[in-house]
Amino acid sequence: MKKDTISKIILIAIIAIVAVLIIVIGIGICKELFTSKENPIATIEVENFGTIKVELYPDKAPNTVSNFITLANRGYYNGLTFHRVVPGFMIQGGAKNADGTGSATLGDLKGTSDTTDYAIEGEMIANGYSKNTLKMQRGVIAMSRADYTSISSSLTTESYNSAGSQFFIMHEDMSSIDGVYTGFGRVIEGMDVVDKIVNVPVTYRSDDMQAGDTVPTDENGKELTADMPLEKPVIKSITVDTHGVDYGEPKTIEPFNYYNFLMQYYNSLYGNQ
Repeated sequence: MKKDTISKIILIAIIAIVAVLIIVIGIGICKELFTSKENPIATIEVENFGTIKVELYPDKAPNTVSNFITLANRGYYNGLTFHRVVPGFMIQGGAKNADGTGSATLGDLKGTSDTTDYAIEGEMIANGYSKNTLKMQRGVIAMSRADYTSISSSLTTESYNSAGSQFFIMHEDMSSIDGVYTGFGRVIEGMDVVDKIVNVPVTYRSDDMQAGDTVPTDENGKELTADMPLEKPVIKSITVDTHGVDYGEPKTIEPFNYYNFLMQYYNSLYGNQ
């Protein structure tokens, strides 16, 4: 066989291989572009109220979604309550204690006996996280967090990075808190359940209190918490269908210790007197 004929055959073979590679790569790219990955779906069963289904958004708040999925599928939320309800604003749940205090520990997150508290960083615009543009509109689920700025205006970052297990579901739009809480999903079924929960009888309404009013107390003289249901709706269970995707364990941080901060602040003012 002549040398030029062999060269032509080799060239044709190379062209054919390249063409096949282009086709294979092209198919992969098209599949990636046109095949949308299903977002995880959280199912919240509330005793005597019904079912709320929430689509979670890992593209907007990946670590927050990972945290919520891990806690939910380990059974952390089962048996907890919605301890705060405010019509026109939100319903809040996920506290470890019936009085609305307490959050998950590393043991709850990892399935161990570790009782160490933890927090996660806020994935929100105000905290420098520009990917999360989710607005606080009706049906959005977001993480509750502390507001330490009432102690000191310097504690903004500590406030943003204080979420753990408590969450809330928006009852109505509230643009004033856009970008300062981590929204990580939206209700796709069961807003009628949210509407029923938000209107249950409560201890008293925070909006009804005026400056100088005496905080109501129970029969033992203990101050009552505003907007707390007299009979708290019980979260029977929260489970998340991840459609086979492993979102991993969340990255955690050490929570801000405001008691230590107060002691240091006090000592800085009066320690040398």
